[in-house]
Amino acid sequence: MSKPLEQCAVVITGGTSGVGLAAANAFGAADVTRLVLIGRNAERGAAAVDQVLEAYPKVAVHFVAADANDPAAAVAAVDEARGLLDGLDVLVNSTTADYCPALLRDVPIEDIAAALTQQALAPMHMSRAALPVMSAQNFGVILNIASDAAKVPTPGETVIGAAMAAIVMFSRTLAMEAKRNGVRVNAITPSLVTDTETSRRVMSDGFSKKLFERVAELAHLGLTAPEDLSALIVFLAGPGAARITGQAISVNGGISAG
Repeated sequence: MSKPLEQCAVVITGGTSGVGLAAANAFGAADVTRLVLIGRNAERGAAAVDQVLEAYPKVAVHFVAADANDPAAAVAAVDEARGLLDGLDVLVNSTTADYCPALLRDVPIEDIAAALTQQALAPMHMSRAALPVMSAQNFGVILNIASDAAKVPTPGETVIGAAMAAIVMFSRTLAMEAKRNGVRVNAITPSLVTDTETSRRVMSDGFSKKLFERVAELAHLGLTAPEDLSALIVFLAGPGAARITGQAISVNGGISAG
């Protein structure tokens, strides 16, 4: 089952910056008129709403404050978004944890649990909260943004790679469960994405900077920008991708294959 994008109600977790905000603008350009941005920072949320409205005045865009790592907050955010939009058709989960790659021997053992859960839980919570709504209407699209670290073993990304692999397998398995109810689920797995808080953090200093400088040299087609990912997000949300589910798609300028 497919639905024209301009008729869809779209919710973006992590929609106040980076890839999430780029996706919000791309949906505006695709004539989506109902949009909710979910994030933890109200000031950043207000700025993101203003930015989308300035570019696309016809879009009814709202900000909902929530930490999706908290299951109750995720359920409340989905309920509020659904009320604001009078529906929920497309959910994009673009959340990141504050991390810098480091060899496992240098990672404090007490930091491992938080690194795993802060990266992996938000898309799982939001997908779980949205699933009953989408299943009941026999239509929905869930897109989870993970990372190539889910596919490519990279020194320094043992923990974050495990968290990203969890998101990808969660997405693929949910796709198999939800297809009978008309719900499609896919994951997008970029590598280094320019002009994001994550890229600025990992390129700031030390082992992480050296690692990603070498990674960047492999992007012979150019480093991925948020707009590259937002174009794929809009495509996967639309009727052109009506037969695509359970996939993990990389956009990485040639850094890796597979």
